[in-house]
Formats: sequence, C-alpha cells, structure tokens
Amino acid sequence: MLETALIMIVIGILAGIAGAILGLGGGIIVTPVLTLGFGLNIKYAIGASIIVVIATSSGSTIAYLRDEVLNLRVAMFLEIATTIGAVVGSLLTGVLNPKYLYVLFGLLLIFSGFNMVRKLRMKANDYGTGKDDALASKLELNGRYYDKNLKQTIDYQVTNVPGGLSVMFGAGLASGLLGIGSGAFKVIAMDTFMKMPLKPSSATSNLMMGVTAAASATVYFFNGTILPGIAVPLALGILGGAVVGSRIMQVLPTKLIRIVFIPILLYIGGNMLLQGFGVKL
Repeated sequence: MLETALIMIVIGILAGIAGAILGLGGGIIVTPVLTLGFGLNIKYAIGASIIVVIATSSGSTIAYLRDEVLNLRVAMFLEIATTIGAVVGSLLTGVLNPKYLYVLFGLLLIFSGFNMVRKLRMKANDYGTGKDDALASKLELNGRYYDKNLKQTIDYQVTNVPGGLSVMFGAGLASGLLGIGSGAFKVIAMDTFMKMPLKPSSATSNLMMGVTAAASATVYFFNGTILPGIAVPLALGILGGAVVGSRIMQVLPTKLIRIVFIPILLYIGGNMLLQGFGVKL
C-alpha cells in the first residue's frame, strides 16, 4: 500500500511538471500509465485523471497568476464557448455518430501539429504577430507578460476571436460527446487561431482545464469512480510537480516547448483519426 502510494506520488510529480509546461493537464500521462502500467480499469483511470487536471490547474495557476503570465479575460471568455459546447455534446450523446467527430478533430490536431512545425522554422519570435483586432480590443483581451527566458516584457495582440471561439465550442462538444480532455484544443485555439504567444496560451489553458474538470468531478465522485487510494497520492505529487513545472516553463525557450508539444499533438491526432476509422491502438 505504501509502495503504491509512493509510486503514485512520483507519477503525479512527473505528470504535474509536464501538464504545467504544456497546458495539457497531465491526464495524458496518468491515464495510460494507470491502465497500461497498473492494469487499472479505464473508468477509474479517467476518474483519477479528473483529479490530476484539477490539481495541476490549482498548483500551476497560483504561480502563473502571481507572475501575470496567463490571460484571465481570455480564459473566462473562451470558457463560455467550451461550457456551451460541452452541454450540447452531452445532449447529443447517442444521436450523432462519434466517428465523424473523431475524424474531424483528429485532422484538426494533425493540422495544428504541422502548423507548429512551420512556426518552428520561422526566424522571428512568435509573439507580436497578431494584428490589431477590433473585437479583441473592445473585450480587452490583449495582454502582456514578462518572458524570463528572453528577459523582456512581451506585449501581444489577440486576433481572430470568432475562430478561437469556434475551436473552443468544438472542444467542448468533443469533450461532452466523446468524454475526452480538451487541453490540446485550448492551446491550439489560443496559439494557432488567436495568435497568442505559446507561454500565455499554455498558462491560460491550465486555468481553463481546472474550471472544466471541477464541474465534471462532481459526477465522477458520485459515480464512485474516484478511488481515494489512487487519487490522493497522485494529487499530492501533482500539486508539487505543477508548481515546479510552472517555474520551469517560464524559463524554457518557446522553441523547446513546441518541440516537446508537437509529437504529443500528432500522437493524439493520429489516435483520434484511427479511432474514427474503427482502429483502436
């Protein structure tokens, strides 16, 4: 029992660090480890994953808020579209054929992965590229943050707000209909469609995932799919890991974060695409 708890704490620390850096919540690490490594039933692994996301969000958001890296107004604005999409997706469960959504979102993730490869080849930095957007200015979504790697304050403009909202609505729809996390979609909506720099995109994604996961956690709790023996040590490890990860992310070069993020994006996209065609890995 003690050995299992210690292993969960170590897994939690690693998942918390990765989740805080990439804005993916850490569930992408915990779920396969618990199912493939420990043979845990997938429904309990997903229940633990929900706790992972909340803990990662809580641990990292404190540091990101203090350092003013995340964009709170963008987070709250996009969360409206995600929540509406999740409600619509839940209502459409059993009506729509999920395989079309798997294919659609798989293609979107793969496209975004290759778009990030293109950004890697750009000589100029990836910030300050957004054009002045009247809607973003009216909603006061533009922001700034201090980049500890570049040692300078970065001002950036948010653009293509409708495009970002559409992706976030789709992310919520897929989450409600397919029961998947949407951390990758949140980063894509801000980084690719709204032209925000990757670091505030990742930080803002961490906050948004915690809000979404907290709403889902109630359902999982009453379903009895959250096992305290697994979830508690995981949460303890993740809280520590997320604080460390939020510190590491701010001093990492954006290029390095993309290099780590791209294969994960392509893996998730390829997996969804295959599931859409009835192939399960």
